[in-house]
Formats: sequence, C-alpha cells, structure tokens
Amino acid sequence: MAWLLARTCFPKTIPRDRFSSCKTRAWSKGPLTAYMPEAAAFPEPMDHQGLYQVSVEQTDAFWGALGRSRIMWINPFHTVHCCDLQQGHMSWFLGGQLNVAVNCLDRHVHKAPNKVALIWEKDEPGQEDQITYRELLEMTCRLGNTLKRQGVKKGDRVAIYMPSCPMAVASMLACARIGAIHTVVFAGFSSVALAERIQDAQSETVITVNQGLRGGKVVQLKKTVDEAVKLCPMVKRVFVSKRTEENVPMSDLDIPLEEEMMKEDVTCEPVALESEDFLFLLYTSGSTGKPKGLVHSQAGYLLYTAITHKYVFDYHDGDVFGCVADIGWITGHSYVVYGPLCNGGTTVLFESTPVYPNPGRYWETVERLKINQFYGAPTAIRLLLRYGDDWVKKYDRSSLKILGSVGEPIDTEAWKWYFSVVGDGQCPVVDTWWQTETGGICISPRPSNPGAEILPAMAMRPFFGISPSLLDDKGNVLTQNDISGALCISQAWPGMARTIYNDHQRFRETYLMPYPGYFYTGDGAYRSNKGYYQLTGRLDDVINVSGHRLGTAEIEDVVNKHGAVAESAVIGYPHEIKGEGAYAFIVMKKGFNLSQKNLASELQGLVSKQIAKYAAPEYVQVARRLPKTRSGKIMRRVLKKIVENKAEELGDLTTLDDHEVVKEIIEGHKQLLQEETGQ
Repeated sequence: MAWLLARTCFPKTIPRDRFSSCKTRAWSKGPLTAYMPEAAAFPEPMDHQGLYQVSVEQTDAFWGALGRSRIMWINPFHTVHCCDLQQGHMSWFLGGQLNVAVNCLDRHVHKAPNKVALIWEKDEPGQEDQITYRELLEMTCRLGNTLKRQGVKKGDRVAIYMPSCPMAVASMLACARIGAIHTVVFAGFSSVALAERIQDAQSETVITVNQGLRGGKVVQLKKTVDEAVKLCPMVKRVFVSKRTEENVPMSDLDIPLEEEMMKEDVTCEPVALESEDFLFLLYTSGSTGKPKGLVHSQAGYLLYTAITHKYVFDYHDGDVFGCVADIGWITGHSYVVYGPLCNGGTTVLFESTPVYPNPGRYWETVERLKINQFYGAPTAIRLLLRYGDDWVKKYDRSSLKILGSVGEPIDTEAWKWYFSVVGDGQCPVVDTWWQTETGGICISPRPSNPGAEILPAMAMRPFFGISPSLLDDKGNVLTQNDISGALCISQAWPGMARTIYNDHQRFRETYLMPYPGYFYTGDGAYRSNKGYYQLTGRLDDVINVSGHRLGTAEIEDVVNKHGAVAESAVIGYPHEIKGEGAYAFIVMKKGFNLSQKNLASELQGLVSKQIAKYAAPEYVQVARRLPKTRSGKIMRRVLKKIVENKAEELGDLTTLDDHEVVKEIIEGHKQLLQEETGQ
C-alpha cells in the first residue's frame, strides 16, 4: 500500500525506451471521414472547408455529432446549445450529465490501463517519471477521497498553488471527480496575489507543496501559502504535498497530503455533474486593477480542448505531446491536462526552464522523450534564438512532426528560426491564437486542411465553429479583406468562458457590450487579401509579458501604494525577448527626495512582492506631470508613442492641457535610455 502511494504520487524513473517506437509522420491525409469520422453524418462530397462551413452554419448538427461521439455521458444531452451573446447566456449540451475525470481517466483505464498518461520532466534533466492511466486514476481517487473526508463538497472552491507535477494534475482531476471547483494559481505569484485570488473565490481549501524546484533553485511555496493564509480567514485546511525531502513548519491548518492519501481507498465514486456546472475558475488580468475569475464549465470546455488538441496538432494515439506551459495558466489546463487526457494521450509535464541547465534543455528533452508535438511560447523561442543554432543541432529532433506557438503573436524572425532550425524545415509551425476566455485554440494555420499553406507569423484560419469578424471603432462590421479592426467572434462556441465568478455584469461589460451581439476579444487583427488573420496586439490596457497577460491598472494599483507616489501610468513597450515589457511613469509627492534609480528599485520590489517578479516594470521614469486632456484623462497613447520611440507620431494634441509636459517626458525618456544603456 505505502509503495503504491509513493509510486503514484512521485514515482521512480521507468526506462526511457518506453517510446522508442514513436516515428515521425507527415500530417494526416486521406478521406475526410477518416480525418473526422463524424463528417459521415453530413452530405458528401465535402472538403475541409465544407466541414468548416457546416460547423458555423449547422451548429447543432456539428457539435451534436462531436458531443455524442467524443464525450462519455452519464445521461445524454437533449439540446445542443442555447446561447445569446447579446444577453450573455451561453449553455451547451443541456440535460447532459458527465464527469470530466471519468472522461480523462476511467474510460482509458478500461482500454489500456498501462498506457503512459503523464511524463513528468523534472527540474533536473534525465530524471523523468512516467505515470500510467491506472496510476493516475488511483492517485486521483485517493486524493478525491481525502478531500471528501476533510469536508470538501460539491461546489466548494479549492485553490491549487503547485508546480507542474503529477500531484497537481491529480488535484485538478480529484476536484473534477467530486464536483469541487478548482482554481489553480501560478506558483510564481506572490503571497498577496495568491491571497487576493483565494479571497475572491472564497476558497476554504488550499493544496500546495513544501517546496518547488525550478531552474536549479528551491522555491519556498509553502512559506508563500503561509503568508497568504494569514490574510484569508476563510481557509480551513491546507494540504501539503512533499516535492522535496525538506521538512517545513506545519500549523494546525496544515495536513500532510501523502499521509492522508495512504489511508484512503483507490476507488472514488464520480459525481454526476450537469454540463454547465462549473469546472474551474482561472484568474486573469484585465483593464481594471482587480483580476477576474473566469469560469469554465464541464462538457463544452472538455470537448473543445479535446478536438482542438487533436486537429490543430494532428495528434494520434501513441504520440508524445510536449506542451511546456505551466499548469497555472490556461495553456497548461487545456493542452497539458484536459485536452490530451480526454483524448487518451501521453502528455509531458515540464517543471524546469528553457535554459536550465543550459540552452539546449528543450531539445535534449525532445530527443530523450521522443516528443512528437512541441508547444511553447515565442518568448522562449526568442531567448533561445540568441544562443545560436548549435544548442539545437546538438540533439536529435527527428521525432518532431508539429511545432506550436502560444501566448502572443510570434514575430517573423523567431518563426523562421523555429521552422528552419528547430524543425529542420520539416515541421509545420502552428501559430495559435486564443485566450483564457476562449478556453481553447480559436485561430490556427491548420485546424482542418492538411494541404493548406502556412505563412510565417500568422494565426491564419478559424477553427471549427469559430466565426471571426473585424469591426471598426463605430461598431461597423468590416467585410472586405486587406483591412484591420477589432477582433470579435460572432457566435458562441462550446469552450468559451461562461462568466466572471460572482460578477456576471463585469463579464458582459468586458466582452459582450463593447460590440453588442459579438464576443469582443480585446485584440486587434489584420485580415489579408486571402482572408488570413494576423494578430496585431491588444486594444485595451493589457500588456503581454512573456505570454502572461497583465492589466496595466493592476500594476498601477500596486505602484500607487508606495508612499512617495502621487500618480502613475504604466505602458507596455516592445521588448526583444519578452514581447512586451512594463514602463512606469511616476509623479512623486512633494517632499520626497528619492532618486529615480532608488525609486525604481523600490517599486520593482513592491510589484514583485504584490504580484510577481515578471510584472515588475523594467523602466521607471519620474515626471513633473502626466500628459492629460483638459478633462483630466491621462493621454496614454502619447506615453505609448514616447516609449516606442515614436515621438514624431504623437498625432492630434489639441485636447492636451500642457504641451510642455510632453516635451519634458520625451527628454526624460531619452535620458533614462542613455543611463540604462550607458550610451
């Protein structure tokens, strides 16, 4: 019993040749019904474009066929969808009951219990662990029973603050099994940010580890949880798993997880859940200072992640799918956990960094694990590009058949390097566009047609069921090609978020009211003369740092807490590696004599402590005043042009109340850059 628990929680290494039979394959070709068997339900002849048209024009028929064939139901659904984007009501597969954990585990255990579900690529290379579907099911059931015995019930929110490890996946699935709602918080967030999310979700339960390991360094995650819990009187229990052998201080709230799991049975009765019951909350930044808890429900989300995983990446049984995202983000939810496991796939859990112990880490992992699909962020690709080709070519990457990009638009230089060097010109690069709000990939170069062209740095084509539209600032739909506008989606799809937790009005105001009848993504896009889509960046006050969305208002809220700060404005600026960085303009209170350098250091530390290190502004510029309109609104577009070094393109300044302020800020910006670069 003790051995089995130890094996299923943090198992010993299994011989690495388990996947030696994996071979490189070309993108799937053949009859449409072989590609998607459900296509047989629709009139023939039909090509891939025809199937896409069915998906947007015959919504019930398309998603109904997929829902019946791809999901295991406890009770079948009677209505495919009932959605009204105008009112903010989205319901899919009404009447249906299911359990997500059963769909991700039990049904595969019945067919192939010894198939590998997870490959845990630990921080140290060469120490991977492989967990079968049977082992993951047993771990999940023990954990589910443990949660129930400690008082966790259906509908309770459970905060998970863990690195990418098998116990974290089991925690998510255990919540799904017993009907609890998980909210995974990225294990790089500070105690204050963690506490804010626990408070908003009203989580009485937290699951964490004693310590994390990342990039060769020990991360004191339990200590962070202890600090957060002091601010959260609603927390009743903290489960502590052991990632390392180090003992950490334990309080009356703390429960040693493995010890409790050993007492439990390896079976746990799954709860029958309605299709629209909440599966999880995931917090993301917006244009206000308060992060919003986006809600994803059961059936629609699971189905959408499963089919996007299969068709965007041409996933086949026996493939090893390597998404290197952290489980604390939506990419980790959808394409490390739920999509691959629903498809009965083998998915990699990557705990480390792209440069530990050296810049060849990704490609050494690809060689050792025989990864077939590799899915990573442009930030990492740009970083590794700077180290040159040798770190890539040192390793055998012949197992690769698809390369994916996620988190932000990838630039042409990085795309070409990714394609030609990493993929040896043999692997299609799928530059995927989607968001926490969409649940899964919405636009991608090859969501259907194997023979379709791919252009560098373009997301290109909508996925099945996604109907994108470009609108101008007056709300007019732009029907022509070779044009840019606000990217909206004109009809609901199963994977979309349903609401913001406890604040549906904010959900409507953020996503549905800017363009009534459309889902507003907050992104701008260009549609080429061939009808392909290219993302052009955010249209609201959200910046994308290393693939992590940050509301500038959220950073400003923290900066303004500093005693010397009277006012601030945070702007995103182009960053060679991160995509975007944060640049803070500060107006100091009278009587404070801090130097700009010292103030910058203190503000960076404050933001790191209150949010996360990656959120800290790289530049802090003190100004006498901020540029404002006569009505007192900060002219952020002016500041953005300045930090982009486009001061000659400031545009109309007739509403500016003080033109001298702009001149001073431009000079201050030049001086700051000179000081930083030493030129």
